[in-house]
Amino acid sequence: MSPLISVKHLQKIYGKKKPFVAVDGISFDLQEGEILGLLGPNGSGKTTTIQMLLGTLAFTSGQILYFGKDFSRHRSEILRKVSFASTYTSLPYILTVAENLRFFGRFYGISEPDPKFDPLLDRFGILDKKETPVSALSAGQITRLILVKAFFTDPKIVLLDEPTASLDPDVARDVCQFLLEQREKSGLSILFTSHKMQEVTDLCDRTIFLKRGKIIADDLPENLAKSVSSHRLRLTIGDGMKRTIALAQKKGFPYSCEHRSIELSLDEQEIPLFLQELAREGISYVSIQIKEPSLEDYFLQITESPS
Repeated sequence: MSPLISVKHLQKIYGKKKPFVAVDGISFDLQEGEILGLLGPNGSGKTTTIQMLLGTLAFTSGQILYFGKDFSRHRSEILRKVSFASTYTSLPYILTVAENLRFFGRFYGISEPDPKFDPLLDRFGILDKKETPVSALSAGQITRLILVKAFFTDPKIVLLDEPTASLDPDVARDVCQFLLEQREKSGLSILFTSHKMQEVTDLCDRTIFLKRGKIIADDLPENLAKSVSSHRLRLTIGDGMKRTIALAQKKGFPYSCEHRSIELSLDEQEIPLFLQELAREGISYVSIQIKEPSLEDYFLQITESPS
């Protein structure tokens, strides 16, 4: 089965005298029904990539194919099947919720948009705000409205840039559940950026990591987490916090302290030896927790790495 999006050697360079390479020849595919995470530290090229995929920013070289068709030649046709949502976009504040959605629906040739967007407004708990000006909505309500705008047109592909950034944790979880429901219901494909690594782990089938405009990893979230060797050891010290800190410093283990608790980063095989040394020093602890590496640990590792 051919991918719905195929990006080939995509490059974006700003400036001529002192050129800056924002996206450096990246290639990747988005399959039908796939939720693909596009991740990386600030300035890695994520937003630039999405802008090029939307056609709001011209690329310097490379190729973008949607549904096997060249985006440069079939832009209008393709964008009727593609939608976009971002916490960082804005809507006309003077218009009501319904007026915004009706206006947007016209671009997609929807003659009667209300029956299509009303169920989604209800799903996100803002149906009662239908005739309310956008200016009177909270930041979280605006984010949910932007998601309604992205989904009521029945897209085949949705590009989401930090869609849960301004949402409370419970609402963010509900949005992620909604995305999974939509994928199950219609088989749509989603390209998803986020700085919430647990959210990405729970939601994405595959993740691509960008750094300085290049793809440095393309794998399952759990595989990327397993590539990190260090674990987190959290101890609540009963007696001997100063000696525990001194031992961590001697071993060169990164650590942080909070009240009577200390959390250290160390390789799995070093944990038993460290606990034995604590016992030899007469240090007692009342609780212990060992955390396996997560996608967040991988994110921190690549962000902090100089290469």
